[in-house]
Amino acid sequence: MLGSGLSNQVGASVAALAFPVIGPAGVVAIRQWVAAGVLWAAGRPRPRSFTAAQWRPVLALALVFAVMNLSLYMAIGRIGLGLAVTLEFCGPLAVALAGSRRWIDALCATAAAAAVVVLTRPSPSTDYLGIGLALLAAVCWGCYILLNRTVGERLPGLEGSAAAAAVSGALYLPVGVLVLWQHPPSPAALACALAAGVLSSAVPFLADLLALRRVPAHFFGVFMSVNPVFATLVGLIVLHQHLDAAAWTAVFVIVGANAVAVTATHKPPTRQVSNFRNTPY
Repeated sequence: MLGSGLSNQVGASVAALAFPVIGPAGVVAIRQWVAAGVLWAAGRPRPRSFTAAQWRPVLALALVFAVMNLSLYMAIGRIGLGLAVTLEFCGPLAVALAGSRRWIDALCATAAAAAVVVLTRPSPSTDYLGIGLALLAAVCWGCYILLNRTVGERLPGLEGSAAAAAVSGALYLPVGVLVLWQHPPSPAALACALAAGVLSSAVPFLADLLALRRVPAHFFGVFMSVNPVFATLVGLIVLHQHLDAAAWTAVFVIVGANAVAVTATHKPPTRQVSNFRNTPY
């Protein structure tokens, strides 16, 4: 689990190194192609056998998948890795708290909302577009979780996720070709983009699959809460992006709110893979 979280955030930081050459769209296109290849090999979908009822959530998931990664990477390019990933993490937190009427969940929601206000506090240098892109990624992650559950109910194994990744990769073919044609990647930028695809897609996918065979699914969900901390630390070390003390406090509040919410709402899962589908690949 530690390797999965660190790999995901290191992959995002490596991706940011390629932004000046091919931009977030070029990097995301390459990452989507890598993710499509990894998930297709793992899921081995049979799209010709899909019914219309199965294709609808798959296509919706593919669109959400594409928008989520592009909006996140564009946000990283504008406001930094730690802040972007922390704001994006509000998506699964909102899903965990949605519909709850318990006081502990209301307290978690209030604390997380206050932390978001601290992270986005207005100032002359506030990048509202970057914040908006990160929050768009959060909405997409929440939709991703809900759609992936529907896909998992209608298709066996990873077939639905693999098909959605393939469609998403196909959607990025014209975008990626155009961007890479207009901005030819240097060998270093291409290597960074490919490394981002491997580190943020292939490695977490395999690591999480192995981890879920050894730990309870709800513990895995709680451990995912540390990703904003990993992102902030990796952003500091790799990209030299600094957050002040108030922002660090807000990050830990959001992480704590998610951990408490997931722990409080835990019910013994019938299938461990259900929480695995919450992970955005």
